[in-house]
Amino acid sequence: MKILTVIGARPQFIKCAPVSRLIREKNTEILIHTGQHYDPEMSDIFFDELNIPKPDYNLGIGSGSHGKQTGEMLVKVEEILTIERPDMVLVYGDTNSTLAGALAAAKLHIPVAHVEAGLRSFDRSMPEEVNRVLVDHISDILFCPTQTAVDNLRSEGITKGVFLTGDVMADALIDNLALAEKQSPILEHNSLTSGQYLVLTIHRPSNSDNPECMNDIIGAVSDSGVKTIFPVHPRTKKNLIDFGTWDKMPDNIILCDPLGYLDMIMVMRHALKILTDSGGIQKEAYILHTPCITLRDNTEWVETVNAGWNTLVGSDRSRIEKMIHTFIPEPTHTDLFRSGASVKIADIITHYEDR
Repeated sequence: MKILTVIGARPQFIKCAPVSRLIREKNTEILIHTGQHYDPEMSDIFFDELNIPKPDYNLGIGSGSHGKQTGEMLVKVEEILTIERPDMVLVYGDTNSTLAGALAAAKLHIPVAHVEAGLRSFDRSMPEEVNRVLVDHISDILFCPTQTAVDNLRSEGITKGVFLTGDVMADALIDNLALAEKQSPILEHNSLTSGQYLVLTIHRPSNSDNPECMNDIIGAVSDSGVKTIFPVHPRTKKNLIDFGTWDKMPDNIILCDPLGYLDMIMVMRHALKILTDSGGIQKEAYILHTPCITLRDNTEWVETVNAGWNTLVGSDRSRIEKMIHTFIPEPTHTDLFRSGASVKIADIITHYEDR
């Protein structure tokens, strides 16, 4: 089969790496990079570290409003689809790249396969939630990482083409953890001692665009007194500069550029706790057995909260600081995100026309 894969953001690069390798064993894959994440630290380094094939098309869309970004992607992806005429379009996750790729394919009556289908935060104010719902309802094959995701789809009347596969990010972590331990110098370079520091990531507009939220989050980390490494997303950095916060960062917070995948695995694996508003990092924290404090009021990864390894705190300063010092995960740790998803997904795609 001829598979056209659309990716554009850091989490999608990670997810596609193990799947693309397997797809290419028996199929032809055309890879489109929309350019949604275009900084070298957010894009190029992942292709290099994860050995992802060079994209056949790089659209160079860049940043912009949701409508502008999605619209430009839609036009360019449609042009490529009419040239390449693939048998299937494969999309990942919940970004504007995901929506544009799926919508362009559906309009041209090309089957759509969605990796990480069925996730729901039930918060339509999040653009990612809107993207998830729309993509799931126009997809022909829906690869669900958990039973909760399958149940969410069933409640919306989607049962055809649904597969419980496990999680491709678990595959990526397992594939690269030993390599990260061997090659990454990130702990030594930042004088980080295993189990004695925090990791902080912030990128969602509900936090990063709000000076009050940013001040409360950074204030809580400062008040905790715990050494913290803070890889700063480009948009977040711009906002911190605009808010006048960048040059007033507390002494216990180490600022750095976005990290490559191997370095990020290392700092998460050895952290005391992780504070984040990222969906993917919540899941990676669980797989790595690292407690997670989520800087949101809801999550699409409810399993991690129910398992007692993730707690939702929003941007409440006192609650964040309290959880830094007191949050202790449950002693049990079940295999929520089963590995082997990449093999299942590649096999289902390869034999799609036989179904």
